[in-house]
Amino acid sequence: MSLRFRQLQAFHAIMETGTVTGAASVLGISQPGISNLLAQLEREARLPLFERSKGRLLPTPEAELLYREVDTVVRGLDHVAQAVSDLQNKHPGQLQIAAPHLLSFGFIPREVARFAKTRPNLSVSFQSQYSSKIQEWVTSGLFEIGVVEMPILHDTLNYQVFRFETLATFPEDSPLAVHDVLTPALLENEPFIVMGPEHQTHRRTRDAFQTQGRTWRTQIHTHLSENLLSFVKQGMGVALIDPFTVNFDEETGYQTRPFRPAVMLDLAIITAKGRPLSTVAQDFLAQLTASIATYATHSDTGAAAS
Repeated sequence: MSLRFRQLQAFHAIMETGTVTGAASVLGISQPGISNLLAQLEREARLPLFERSKGRLLPTPEAELLYREVDTVVRGLDHVAQAVSDLQNKHPGQLQIAAPHLLSFGFIPREVARFAKTRPNLSVSFQSQYSSKIQEWVTSGLFEIGVVEMPILHDTLNYQVFRFETLATFPEDSPLAVHDVLTPALLENEPFIVMGPEHQTHRRTRDAFQTQGRTWRTQIHTHLSENLLSFVKQGMGVALIDPFTVNFDEETGYQTRPFRPAVMLDLAIITAKGRPLSTVAQDFLAQLTASIATYATHSDTGAAAS
């Protein structure tokens, strides 16, 4: 089997954009060219990667598995190309950072913009992704700095953990507004919008209700904190939401109160163990650490996962 990078790149672009048209636009080649590369890859791999249905490409389970392996390779070569371009253009360095979605719509863009003010030629590579993938990227050297939700999954990472108190968030016209603090007793049988059952805030909220012998009624399950807040604004229920999502949201339609017992969200800033940071990364790490600490109630430094 002789796979070529261009074939993998075309496959990756289709998975990312969902269409041949989108992949062609990303890679700057024709749609027939993308289709030809995909056909070559399927022949070489001897695997059906997509089902064709009414003009759409639906990934097969084999395609989903292959994508996870290809993703790091394709992004890695993209970083190499960017590094070469930076050297050719005599850029002083590239800031490479990845963060989960809850930090990506306000906090990280603000920090990058503040950092770039005194570095007009700064090149920035930023990616928003799930925490497990970010840990893989930092371990492999695709990004120098990552921010992730706990737990740490690799013993190749240095990390500093920060704990953040979530806020009880509810529709602005809710009777709950008469209370200064919300508790499981006050929220018993209120419909809750929650992260998936494996998420740390889901487990901790469930434990808080169970400890007090109260019924926790989960109505909507989602996977992004922005979705939690959107459903609250639509009057669908109550959610415990991180301070970043709430503080960087500029819309109305909801109110917040402290929740007791506090349900904490644990985030960590990570770097690769044994890989020196660039000067740019060191400077940004110092700024990022100080800024994120202003939202935290507690922090701990760890050498590596056990």
